Amino acid sequence: MHKLVILIESSEEWQAAEGFWPEFLHLVEGMPGLRRETTSRVERRLLGANYALAHELFFDTLADAETAMTSSNGRLAGSLLQRMTGGKLALFFADHKEDDLENILKYRKPEG
Repeated sequence: MHKLVILIESSEEWQAAEGFWPEFLHLVEGMPGLRRETTSRVERRLLGANYALAHELFFDTLADAETAMTSSNGRLAGSLLQRMTGGKLALFFADHKEDDLENILKYRKPEG
């Protein structure tokens, strides 16, 4: 699985335009190949850049993610995102792997 990760910096532009977030979500949710999405609002920065929000869009393959970005909805969402953030964001593709605790515990050595 691959994902498009959007990290939005905390800024005056973002605070002023955050009301457009539902419109952005509507656009990305119409992108072809989208499997799921997550939004995380940053509550406390521990280190690094001052991000306000992380949004992730999940796709089966990198090619699916690239196709989604070049779709009509993808281009409109990208344009809106640039206006909302004033370009103060990070955007990247990531190869996503995850595991659940039940499976992880199967491989833990017993204590003692």
